[in-house]
Amino acid sequence: MLPRLPGRQLAPLLVAVEEARRQDRLRHLCATVVLLALALLSGWVAQVQPETLWTHGGRFFGYFDRLLTLEAGAHAGQRVWMDPAEWLWGLQHWLALLGDTLLMAYVGTVLGAAGGFLLGLLSAANITRGAALRWVVKRVLEFCRTVPEIVFALVFVIAFGLGPLPGVLAIALHTIGALGKQLTEIVENIDLKPVEGAVAAGAGWSAMARFAVVPQVLPGFTGYALLRFEVNLRGAAVLGFVGAGGIGQELIEAIRKFYYNDVAALLLLIILSVMVIDTATGALRRRLLEGRA
Repeated sequence: MLPRLPGRQLAPLLVAVEEARRQDRLRHLCATVVLLALALLSGWVAQVQPETLWTHGGRFFGYFDRLLTLEAGAHAGQRVWMDPAEWLWGLQHWLALLGDTLLMAYVGTVLGAAGGFLLGLLSAANITRGAALRWVVKRVLEFCRTVPEIVFALVFVIAFGLGPLPGVLAIALHTIGALGKQLTEIVENIDLKPVEGAVAAGAGWSAMARFAVVPQVLPGFTGYALLRFEVNLRGAAVLGFVGAGGIGQELIEAIRKFYYNDVAALLLLIILSVMVIDTATGALRRRLLEGRA
């Protein structure tokens, strides 16, 4: 047990601690006030109208209520789960489209991961000495991840026509930019002793990257790629809105034609597939992190 300080020595310390806590609370209060003021200012500049949300917010819930209400069949007017055969009438066709979406996300993720891995290595300052090369590669990665996937998809639809190919290319390009940036951050934080040893032994850049860098970054990069696959699955569903194939194309048609029950069924399939992919990739990421530790 540590001896208790006498009161005359303890009192100044308590006063100092209380003063530090008071200043800390004051800083937090000021930061909160500034953040709130900036949020209100941003809303005013952007013409955000909270009264509109309050007035018409019920339509949002009303839309979902209509999605979950059968419009035809023996159980019309009841909830969709009361008649699964009527609700999921196009399940076989929808599952085929969902398979196309999964393949789009998978192929796009694989192509994007391969390109992002190479460009991420070339843009890392601690292993690539050419400043001009690093500058060019970084600008390419910025372009790939800045342009939205749906814009890439629109361009590729015009170039190659409707179908999964524009979606795959759009996902691949955006994945290159995102994973390339993440790999650059990983590489720039690796242990440089293996790199220095490989260079001292006479290894070229490719051999140095293969034997000194890749073993250190591969588990982390694979985890990011698995996470990106989950993100790309949602992106592939949205790209169908512009004719890039998959279940998204069927979903936008159902929305445009006001087939509420079909919209609900398609959303259910997308949500379930994302949940399955999220669970599977999460387990794989944990295994990779445990193995790395």
